[in-house]
Amino acid sequence: MSTLDLNQPVSNAPMYSETAWNAQEMSLVTDAARRVLQLHEPFPAIVMDRYWNVLMTNRAAPDFFNCFVDMAERAGPRNILHLIFDPRGLRPHMANWEAVARSLIQCVQRESVGHVVDLQTQQLLDALLSYPGVRPEWRSQGMAGSASTLPMVPMGFINNGAVLNYFSLITTVGTPLTVAAQELRIECMFPADDETEARHIALLDAACE
Repeated sequence: MSTLDLNQPVSNAPMYSETAWNAQEMSLVTDAARRVLQLHEPFPAIVMDRYWNVLMTNRAAPDFFNCFVDMAERAGPRNILHLIFDPRGLRPHMANWEAVARSLIQCVQRESVGHVVDLQTQQLLDALLSYPGVRPEWRSQGMAGSASTLPMVPMGFINNGAVLNYFSLITTVGTPLTVAAQELRIECMFPADDETEARHIALLDAACE
């Protein structure tokens, strides 16, 4: 199991959570999350907090992202949204970046509606909107109707002139007993077609040689 030094410091956990995500009381949840990550090999899987900070990964996640970005050059803690929005990150390697970015902005906005408005969410949205090419109107809930009506957003990554197509599913903890457990989410990437699956396996095999 690899984490690439992605562990989020406890001090950055939500202020109103009395239990850190990696505390002993959370061991059943985190052990289950690790099992999900392992079983999802050879495809990327990530555990994040509500601010999209990466807490744990399986081996495939860093192997895959390193095919496009030198993750060692990026300061931690890693944040999957910044990795996607940053022109020096995954953005130039995504075939449909604008559609993905617009949907992610709206996702963060929708998630914030059900929580107490907090400074960290506000800062995250402001930071994403400050990236070049991001349109301020993407933040408006009125733009939600222009987003994809699919239950997940397809993501295309360009490698050697070919587009690898994926989609992600995000799992949350059912009937959580702590705020920390409630705010954990597991994102698993799946190949969207047989060609992508074959190319993905070949890509990771080559990266591991």
